[in-house]
Amino acid sequence: MFKADLHMHTTYSDGISTPKEMVDEAIKKRLKCICITDHDETKGATEAMRYAYDKDILVISGIELISTSGDILGINVKKIIPSGLSAKETVKQIRKAGGVAVIPHPFNRMLNGFWGGEKGLNALMPDGVEAFNATVLFGSSNKRAFAFSKKFDLPFTAGSDAHRKEFVGRGYVKIPTKILTEKDVVDAILSKQIEPCGEQLTPFEILKNGSHANVKDIINYLFLRKKNKKNYKKIIA
Repeated sequence: MFKADLHMHTTYSDGISTPKEMVDEAIKKRLKCICITDHDETKGATEAMRYAYDKDILVISGIELISTSGDILGINVKKIIPSGLSAKETVKQIRKAGGVAVIPHPFNRMLNGFWGGEKGLNALMPDGVEAFNATVLFGSSNKRAFAFSKKFDLPFTAGSDAHRKEFVGRGYVKIPTKILTEKDVVDAILSKQIEPCGEQLTPFEILKNGSHANVKDIINYLFLRKKNKKNYKKIIA
């Protein structure tokens, strides 16, 4: 069984760790594949691929784009695609570039998840959805994403969304076949021959990771969880 973390960021976008540091950490944690998905940029992935050339790990180039309906990942994308396009056009451009269009953290508005809800997501019909993201503040959105993928028979992925090296591998997929090339990973995703796995970051780890959650959100989350278990879920759309 091979592990692949398919969502992370480096210093080439909003990450804190360098591509080299992310690769070294992934090897340390015995991952066999990572996909660098910097925002609007592929240089970090290119640097990581060159560094990992003679190492026991496959690095895939990816990108994370802001569409007019929320974030969209392009897995196996090696060229720049502009942000700010419609979701439909973003998916089209990712496919044109030879990539797989995946909606990350689709039901988590704090992380700029897809704004159209299940109805809009079903109408868009991307190549897949991210069934596990380690940085979501409330885990039910991951469960909802996985349930959605099953309901509509969509492929799915998983990733850490790490911005620091220590969080690499906190979200990943298990791939039963040997990983040698990008095509092996893409085929495993599209054929749904993978299993989403991972451990969610704690609220304070999310802060350290440098993701979109802010101090107020986390304080509210912790306070409401203790004071009112019925209502604290409302923090996350």
